[in-house]
Amino acid sequence: MPVPQTKAELLEAIDAQFARLMRELERVPDQRYREPSLEGHAKGTVMSVGDLVAYLIGWGELVIKWIDRDQRGEPVDFPETGYKWNELGKLAQKFYVDFQALSPGELVARLKQSKEAIEARIRDRDERTLYERPWYGKFTLGRMIQFNTSSPYANAHGRLRKWKKVNGLA
Repeated sequence: MPVPQTKAELLEAIDAQFARLMRELERVPDQRYREPSLEGHAKGTVMSVGDLVAYLIGWGELVIKWIDRDQRGEPVDFPETGYKWNELGKLAQKFYVDFQALSPGELVARLKQSKEAIEARIRDRDERTLYERPWYGKFTLGRMIQFNTSSPYANAHGRLRKWKKVNGLA
């Protein structure tokens, strides 16, 4: 799928990749959600399907936080308060812990909530705000949203498909 250049394309990319991801998640047995058998986000680590979903929730909720803080005129700590861009492995571990107590159903529901909240924020913004001016460094707001929604959804879909084949669930 090409890189979105408009609000409509961004919403379409998010919806398409999310739908593909949901089809894969729906076929993961609940008892396998916390099994640490999926390649982790940091080199040489393993995670569970639940951790993968937690990672997506964490990034989605960060996007919401960035947009909301920016709208209120407050400073935004990228990627997250207390973390630098070269510490994304540690940030992933934080997300795993943050959502560890949630059941598979609760994880999926929280992921859906974050996706819907992001889409509402996209719909509330015009093309100029999303794509016609830099928002973070050289990146537009639309591009930063895409980096942290449709792209990770597509990556997670691929990870799940590979994991399911290896584990006889495909």
